[in-house]
Amino acid sequence: MALDIRNRAAIVGIGVSPFGRHLPQSQLALGAIAFKAALEDAGLGRGDVDGLSIHLGWPVGVDYDRVAEAFGLDIRYVNQTWLHGRFVTQSLQHAALAVASGLADVVACVTAVSFTREREILGGPGDHEGTREEGGTHGEAPVYGLTAPAGGAALAMQRYMARYGATSAELAAVPIAIRQHALRNPLALMQKPLTLEDHQASRMVIDPLRLFDCCLVTDGAAVVLVTSMERARDLRQKPVAIAAMQGVRAGRDEFIFAPPNLGINQQPSRSVTPRERDLEVFRRGGVEIADIAGFYTYDAFSPLVLFALERFGFCPSGEAAKWVQGGRIGPDGALPVNTSGGLLSEAHVGGWNSICEIARQLRGAAGPRQLAAAEHLLWGTAWGDAVLFSRGS
Repeated sequence: MALDIRNRAAIVGIGVSPFGRHLPQSQLALGAIAFKAALEDAGLGRGDVDGLSIHLGWPVGVDYDRVAEAFGLDIRYVNQTWLHGRFVTQSLQHAALAVASGLADVVACVTAVSFTREREILGGPGDHEGTREEGGTHGEAPVYGLTAPAGGAALAMQRYMARYGATSAELAAVPIAIRQHALRNPLALMQKPLTLEDHQASRMVIDPLRLFDCCLVTDGAAVVLVTSMERARDLRQKPVAIAAMQGVRAGRDEFIFAPPNLGINQQPSRSVTPRERDLEVFRRGGVEIADIAGFYTYDAFSPLVLFALERFGFCPSGEAAKWVQGGRIGPDGALPVNTSGGLLSEAHVGGWNSICEIARQLRGAAGPRQLAAAEHLLWGTAWGDAVLFSRGS
């Protein structure tokens, strides 16, 4: 019999370190700041934490054994993923499954990174993962000279533009809207308004991606504490229920930074989104797409937002570039996206800054960014995995 995860686990504590570039603290020190803040937020002590889920380990982040030793934890459950941002969802899902199945009572999801300190491994000759025979973690193909992390997303967007007629000016609506969200968030690093003129005048990174289509390169940490819903009701904060989940998609028609069949490895270019199997998170959570008050996604590059919106059925294939116009995903829009500023304008903490923001929103504690009807929020990525969050009772 399958494990029914619906509302069995909840987020009960969140904490972040300062965000910035070239911060003096080590990854471990940044993680300690966020961990202490999360414990205080939840009203727990470090002795209550008996599980760890590590998203980004060494060398960009820190490994589970170092965290357990340095933080003085007694751990009986560990999950640690491959060093790549794509596994943010899986790290949270493993935490939820662990507490729902009794493998742990409280799991700390810890991401503490320094992208500026380790920048030499992010593309180029120092990126050893990028030299894999089958290509790098972002779709890099060094034998063809494609070594930048943005390359795969750029080529996917080129195909998308050629097929659907989308333009760079239309794509600009994504970083512009997310910057507008960031302006309401004092933690966000980018505090200057972004205009269409600014976007179009910025340097080309890899055609068609300009500077503002690419995420920040930063340091920082975020910690999210997950426990059972039963225990969560007795803690300090309103529980944020993990209502439903679905896993990452992979196969011959999948490329992480593209819609199905439009990646650098695929030849067919037929429109296939939304697919029924990519909408199962809604069925499992007992909600409709119209019930989602805000959408959160891994916005390492602007096109990923368009691709995720289409995959999860917010708009049909090929229409996202036009659908996001007119402030639709910005503050007070029909579907606000990444309301804290995301990776494009708040900080790159592997997406965990958005998970923390989801918790704030469902607690009603997001200040000037607060969504008026935040009962259900969706985290979903361009590669198909998702977590539905609901306001806990």
